[in-house]
Amino acid sequence: MRDPRYRFPPADSADEHGLVARSNFIDAEMAFAAHSQGIFPWYNPGEPILWWSPDPRAIIPTAAVHASRSLRKLMRRTNYRLTLDTAFTAVIDYCASCHGATWITGEMRQTYLALHEQGRAHSCELWQGDELIGGLYGVALERIYCGESMFSLRPSASKIVLVRLCAYLARIGIDTLDTQFLTPHLISMGAVHIPRRDYLARLTDNPDAHRGRWQWQEP
Repeated sequence: MRDPRYRFPPADSADEHGLVARSNFIDAEMAFAAHSQGIFPWYNPGEPILWWSPDPRAIIPTAAVHASRSLRKLMRRTNYRLTLDTAFTAVIDYCASCHGATWITGEMRQTYLALHEQGRAHSCELWQGDELIGGLYGVALERIYCGESMFSLRPSASKIVLVRLCAYLARIGIDTLDTQFLTPHLISMGAVHIPRRDYLARLTDNPDAHRGRWQWQEP
């Protein structure tokens, strides 16, 4: 029987703001259970841990990510390399520091580091020489990559990461990158709203299908 700490109300029982539940506890198993049910944690220091499932939900179809002409030109001309799961801690710490991301609390950081150790959370890193210049991290389910945050230390670095990661995800059978909410930046990359019911329909009974360390391979 599943630990009662990891039981959530149905995602479609969320209130009008998308709030499903509150808790005073979070760990890796709880966070992964939530993601596998279409729910994610997001809260600020000093608040209870809040669990969300907004309607509509913002996603990027991985096979339809958009790269502008200027971005494609930059990708051809820039000397960079991509890696997966080689600098997860650095990526999450840059995401916290670059955005002043108050939601990446100490508890959240430890939760996602533990998910990474379990092979469930994955990072994508962009390097120029030996310098990490962009990255993204999130949690992988069978059909969905739940993007948590990304950062960029060079112009368009996070866009390159997003485009290249989507191509990788599509190759391994993940057709949806969950961005949770829309921003102008994400809309320019192909993000769209879908009804929550359509998002939940993409969840499967095998959320650990892609568990393990990922390794970048050129197509």
